[in-house]
Amino acid sequence: MAQRLQLLQQILEKSPNDAFALFAIAKEHEGLGDSEQALAFYLRLQSADPAYVGLYYHLGKLYEKLNRPDDALATYRTGMDVARKAGDMHALSELNGARMEIDDEDV
Repeated sequence: MAQRLQLLQQILEKSPNDAFALFAIAKEHEGLGDSEQALAFYLRLQSADPAYVGLYYHLGKLYEKLNRPDDALATYRTGMDVARKAGDMHALSELNGARMEIDDEDV
């Protein structure tokens, strides 16, 4: 995993706002059990490319893991809006399902 992370960091050095690299680095840190670094890269991705639909499910799940349900709900709701605007009904459904696991309020 360290080699993959190193390669992704090199990509990011050349293109600091590369959405795929930011997402992949966050996932690598998550896989290594480094939730704080994963969170930092997810948030950096959200700032760089708020329309990156795939971000919101994973960021919400990380917030759940960190016992931050309010942040998870807000993330799922934001992601649902982004997915709607993108016309990504699959992502919308996944985000809504995740949201409903911790909140039974209709949106």
